[in-house]
Amino acid sequence: MFNIGDKIVYPMHGAGVIESIEEKEILGKKRKYYVMKMPIGEMKVMIPVDNIEDIGIREVITQEEVEQVLAVLGDNKSKMPKNWNRRYRANMDKIKSGDIYEIASVVRNLMIRDKEKGLSTGERKMLSSAKQILISEIVLAKGIQEREAENLIETVVN
Repeated sequence: MFNIGDKIVYPMHGAGVIESIEEKEILGKKRKYYVMKMPIGEMKVMIPVDNIEDIGIREVITQEEVEQVLAVLGDNKSKMPKNWNRRYRANMDKIKSGDIYEIASVVRNLMIRDKEKGLSTGERKMLSSAKQILISEIVLAKGIQEREAENLIETVVN
């Protein structure tokens, strides 16, 4: 169970801070929800409290883990399927896992591929959303601004 003020990660959406815990009746069923405020885009997300394990909600990484994420970003790219469809599915599975290291590898691989060969529209959107997820967690873990986190990623991958 998380508390108000806790920094958490919602897979596929990114990191945020629990602003409140509210009880709402939706479709005739009363449930408790975490109201999470995202640091990027001022978006708010409601997460059912009783589903957090199924969804894969976890705490934001530590400062030390940020260094490990940066190491993944700075690594050489891993093997990716040549077939666009297979590559897209493999990357989507990594993003859905909510594992920050997997997301970092997707960002790194797609950024490198973009420089070498360019990206399709689908992969460009995937890179953008994976980068936003990564940035949101780095912002909360390091207590820095969005632009600083983005520059950090760009510098390490280049």
